[in-house]
Amino acid sequence: MPVRPKKDRYQFSIETIVRIGNGVIYSLLVFVGILLVVGNWSLRVFSSQMPAWYVYLPVLLLLFAENAVKVWALKTFVQKIACYVLDILCLVVLTIFTDGQLIAMLYVIILSEFYLGQESVGGCVTMGVSSIVIFLLTRAISAVVNGGSLNLAALIAGAFSDLLLIILHFFIFTFSIQMYRKNKELAETLKELGESNEKLRGAYEELGESNEKLRVAYAHLQEATQLEERQRIAKDIHDTAGHSITTIVMQTEAAKLAIDSDPEEAKRRISAANLQAKNALEELRESVHLLSGGRENMTLKDSLLAIIHESTDGTGIVIRSDIEDIELCDAKRRFLRNTLKEGISNGLRHGNATAFYFELRQEGDKVYFLLSDNGYGMKLTKLKEGFGLRGMSARAEALGGSVRFETEEDEGFEIHITLPADAARGDLAR
Repeated sequence: MPVRPKKDRYQFSIETIVRIGNGVIYSLLVFVGILLVVGNWSLRVFSSQMPAWYVYLPVLLLLFAENAVKVWALKTFVQKIACYVLDILCLVVLTIFTDGQLIAMLYVIILSEFYLGQESVGGCVTMGVSSIVIFLLTRAISAVVNGGSLNLAALIAGAFSDLLLIILHFFIFTFSIQMYRKNKELAETLKELGESNEKLRGAYEELGESNEKLRVAYAHLQEATQLEERQRIAKDIHDTAGHSITTIVMQTEAAKLAIDSDPEEAKRRISAANLQAKNALEELRESVHLLSGGRENMTLKDSLLAIIHESTDGTGIVIRSDIEDIELCDAKRRFLRNTLKEGISNGLRHGNATAFYFELRQEGDKVYFLLSDNGYGMKLTKLKEGFGLRGMSARAEALGGSVRFETEEDEGFEIHITLPADAARGDLAR
């Protein structure tokens, strides 16, 4: 029986995901379009009495029809080019003839369809940058047409949360799609390696011992181990990326609501969102570095100090630290760095903290981690472990350690972690 080619199986799986994803994306487009109509129904064009829906409703219906054709009738990128140009023109008109709300969501939805079908990272980057430029230009045109003045700083400040949403959507969505494609390829490669190992075992039984075949089998085993580690890193990205983007969007939305009534609170929210965004981007960079086979050149102490300096730069918070120079394996180093980032972010976001104390030390065969803040705190009986705290506990247990949280109302919050130390360089190599 002929074996089905790997490329056919891979393409079928990707095509299924694209087909389902396009259906979901189109449904979201229609839903957001309805919300846009409801929210702008009483809006008037410029200073006249003509309802704005005379203009934006036909444009919105055209956008629906054109995207239906693009999603279900057209197959190749070349065929869809005219549709993408029409998408941009429709978004320009909708930006000018509505109150500007939900326009960023329309950009995100339409870009999702593009990213989902685009295999080239360069194409995604070009489309993402072009969309940001067009979005800012359209907002500027809308401000001038509706009687306002053109001020670049005010324009960027007013569209800050929308720009952040578009940028983070690009990083998370594009990276997730590319990782999915790579994981499918890795899974197929791993399956073929298993089949190759079976063939090698049969050849070994028939031909007897062969040093050359043993060397090949060992090389395959090493490759399989590397693939398994990369899949583990991909799962870690999948688990943390959704949490990070959700937190950032919530912080920016809260800042938008508080910007008039409580500017200081809005500023704090934006600072927390900015810090979370930088941490999320740094995690993605580290993961890509690990997937590419690179290793960390900085010591653990230097990398922790870099996180502290990045967190205090421009945020107004104070972090005192006492860090010993300890040698640990890559998994423990990554866990401690991510925990420090998450602990600082949680202290700012949930506890309104302004100062932190961080300590890392080794006593015998144990490594002790402490991060405390001066935030609001809470009764320990009311502490509910969310995604971040549950993940922190699970990762510590997987590394043979434990996590303990201490908090009281108006007494701040403390994270205590205990991990087994790596006794010698040989342990690190293993």
